[in-house]
Amino acid sequence: MEAGRSMRRCGIVHLEPQCEVSFSLQSVLLGGSGVDTHLRWLALAPHLDAPLELDASAVLLLGRFDAQRWSAPPADADADVLQTLVEGGLVFIRDRAHPLRTRDEQLRGMHWWGPAAIAHWMGRWQGQDSAAALESAGMQTAAGLRGNLGPPPPAVARRDGVTTLLPHPEEDAFDALLQSRATCRNFDTAHALPLQELARLLKRVFAATGRYDLQADSIFFKKNVPSAGGLHPTEAYLLVQNVAGLATGIHHYDPASHALTRLPGDDNRLREVALSALAGQHWFADAHVLVVLAPRYPRTYWKYRNHAKAYRAVTLDVGHLSQQLLLCATQQKLGAFVTAAINEHEIERLLGLDPMAEGPMAICGVGWRAAQMTTTEFDPGQRVWEKTPGADAG
Repeated sequence: MEAGRSMRRCGIVHLEPQCEVSFSLQSVLLGGSGVDTHLRWLALAPHLDAPLELDASAVLLLGRFDAQRWSAPPADADADVLQTLVEGGLVFIRDRAHPLRTRDEQLRGMHWWGPAAIAHWMGRWQGQDSAAALESAGMQTAAGLRGNLGPPPPAVARRDGVTTLLPHPEEDAFDALLQSRATCRNFDTAHALPLQELARLLKRVFAATGRYDLQADSIFFKKNVPSAGGLHPTEAYLLVQNVAGLATGIHHYDPASHALTRLPGDDNRLREVALSALAGQHWFADAHVLVVLAPRYPRTYWKYRNHAKAYRAVTLDVGHLSQQLLLCATQQKLGAFVTAAINEHEIERLLGLDPMAEGPMAICGVGWRAAQMTTTEFDPGQRVWEKTPGADAG
């Protein structure tokens, strides 16, 4: 490794110490406890496919490189340790290509705040079956959760101080609407959802209701939901399974023209794709339409560059959209749900998304509610299931 070459560290990397404990018979024979501990360091970086294990000397050397400025490596740097950092993609040589260097430079241009980038990158699922995991652990019910985990923290946080009991205003039709929302886990696959109903829902939730054209390349939308900076970064991708007058398959929604663009894909595998995307939550997989909420992070980070609150703001944006969808679906007498227990890797491959530029954060579903409740739904006030089964499914 030539000492005179100009180098710099990757843009985002976090180091996590992990202590591994193992049993050692040799330790017991020597009079010890038999417990050996080994400290290892993991380098976590969103341009790496997986965490990279380092020893203490590599950690110390990595910390001596600047992430922005190209410079010669320290004169006393161990050549083998330096080679480990270069080959691992944590340190780059200015005049030498590296398969991970392009990815690192792309991330630099996206203006991620480092801790958020790590949390986003590492928190994505692949090949998970959350339903099977819950069932095998006996935690698919509230009783099962309590039996395995003990009682939860109190449902209400109590604080010392003077308490004022508030008046209960007379309830109106809007109160009744709010109270009739319940997560739907039973969909009626025998009846298609009319295109008109889907169009109404999409317009209320995702469509632009106004726009401001600063210049041709600087357009801002007004929508029925709030968004940090008025930037509205979240895209809606629809997995259409049962809508009258609309082709099954994957569609992308355009909020400016209120139009759907059908994307290429194998329509014969839709339910399999749905089940995989939903991490095995089979009670959601029969929804007439699944809506993948996928933020385009550079849209928000263009304004909030390397900002500690930017990722939180994007998360709130997705929450606003999901709540709007569930409320509007309830008003249309449709069943709906939202879940963050999704296999992001599979969805990214399906839609051809770069997860650090645009990635799925949640999936909503909508459709007619089934006539019978085969999978339990949380409806303690019997606002939904007291009605005549299937009355709205025409």
